[in-house]
Parts: sequence; structure tokens; C-alpha cells
Amino acid sequence: MKQVLLLSFVLLTAMPALHANDQKKEKDKTETQADDAIRWMTLDELQVAMKKQPKKVYVDMYTNWCGWCKVMDKKTFSNKHVIAYLNEHFYAVKLNAEQQDSIRFMGKMYGFSPQHRANEFAVELARGQMSYPTSIFIEENFQNPQPVPGYLDVIQMEMILKYFGQNLHRSEPFDVYQKNFKGTWQ
Repeated sequence: MKQVLLLSFVLLTAMPALHANDQKKEKDKTETQADDAIRWMTLDELQVAMKKQPKKVYVDMYTNWCGWCKVMDKKTFSNKHVIAYLNEHFYAVKLNAEQQDSIRFMGKMYGFSPQHRANEFAVELARGQMSYPTSIFIEENFQNPQPVPGYLDVIQMEMILKYFGQNLHRSEPFDVYQKNFKGTWQ
């Protein structure tokens, strides 16, 4: 009888600890999954987040038909270094440039521009130079968008993310920075 009581006591005291350990494993698994992908936001989510904590913004401007956009999704945006750096230093947004629905951003409405075959918001961010993909870097105050057209592989993305992420664009010309840049991501 003593053995049964002792075994019952041990099981009853161990159960909460086992349950807590299972919960911790599940939480760790969820956090790891979140770190395995870029945390893409909608423009509405971006505006809310910027009010709480301003941060630089990275916009991936793409179209549904763009082959190089798909390659960039598959190769560049799946790289663990790109994911970690973007998630830490930027709010990331995917923007379908050919979106026909109106976009409300910073109190202004943007519609579809037949002339550019793109949404006016995308046209404004890309300064009218419509090519896909285009990476757009924006300051914390939503000012001075810097479009970088074309496919960026991991090495090019590292160079440009760090140039903007470390505010080097404010003090050093890009050509000087580029000459001295030594990438470490693969």
C-alpha cells in the first residue's frame, strides 16, 4: 500500500512539471518557426506597428507574373541570414505593384494607374521606374524611399540591407561602401 501511495504521489507531483515542459517545447517550436520566415506585414499592419515602434521598412515590390520575383522568394527570402536581418532591423512588406484595389496609406488613397499598369502607391515608391522585382528601403519616418530595381541574390541583399540597416547610406556614398564591403552570408 505504501508503494502505491508513493507512486501516486510521485506521479501527481511530476505531472505539472511534465505539462510545463510540453508547453515550453511547443512555445519554442512556435518561436523557431517564426524565425524561419520573414515576418511580412500588410500596409495596415505596418502603419500600426510604426506608431508603436518606428523602424526602417523594406518593401518587396513584385507582380504575379514576375519570374525573378519568384526566384527571389525561393532563394533570397529563404536564406536564414536575410530572414534574421530583415526581421530584426526592418518591417517587411510585400506589395503587388499591379494591385487594382485602392490602397490607403498615411491618410492618402492610391488607385490603379492604367498608364503605368500599376497601383499609384507602387508608382510613387518606385519613382515611376516600374520594374520587377524592386526592393524599396524607407526611413523610419516614411520619407525618402530608395528603390533598388532587379533581382538581388543573398550576397547583394546582404550588402544593401546592411548599407541601409546600419544607416551607412546617411554618411557614405554607395560606391565607396560597395568597394570596401566584405560579405559573410551564403
